[in-house]
Amino acid sequence: MSDKPGNQTPNTPDVSETELRKMKVDELRQEAKEEHITGASGMRKEELVKEVAQSRQEGADHGRVDAGADGAEGLGAGPDGGKIRYGDDSSKSLKYSQEITSTEEEPEREGRSLATTHHEVIRQWAEERGGVPATVDGTERGDHLGVLRIDFRDKDANLREVSWEEWFKTFDDRRLNFIYQEQRSDGRQSNFFRLENPEREDA
Repeated sequence: MSDKPGNQTPNTPDVSETELRKMKVDELRQEAKEEHITGASGMRKEELVKEVAQSRQEGADHGRVDAGADGAEGLGAGPDGGKIRYGDDSSKSLKYSQEITSTEEEPEREGRSLATTHHEVIRQWAEERGGVPATVDGTERGDHLGVLRIDFRDKDANLREVSWEEWFKTFDDRRLNFIYQEQRSDGRQSNFFRLENPEREDA
């Protein structure tokens, strides 16, 4: 029998309600927790299956490569679909930030603190401000990049430009979050950003 029962999502075989139904309720609740689905403790098994499958599908959709406004291929969302990474050292500013998981999302208001792991969102934000991916010279760890930064060409001699590919590999390996602003509270463009590792203090 080649036909699989259940809701099979095209191009995303890992998103399958059939596979989820084979799991125990406790396992499904753990999956729901990792997907940051609220109210999972009170859900029945079928509800958990639907919610987890939908959340995974949304992550898979965000992970596909987007086309930029100029028609060029974008970087896509990255391994977490743009979603914020949580850990024991998550900061208060992360808690109160608006999560951005798509290039289409807008801040709720001027001056709003935003947070994302979405590669294309970060790249577009940096390039709109003339920024390029960089690392702080002298902080390398063997063959790995050191402290990550965005260089806004303000003549910081300590920064060395790197490729977005290198930058995002390190960003994901260290499970960082990108906390930033689009605009200041007065409406002017903001260059504020901060990289945070929710699992330990240093980024």
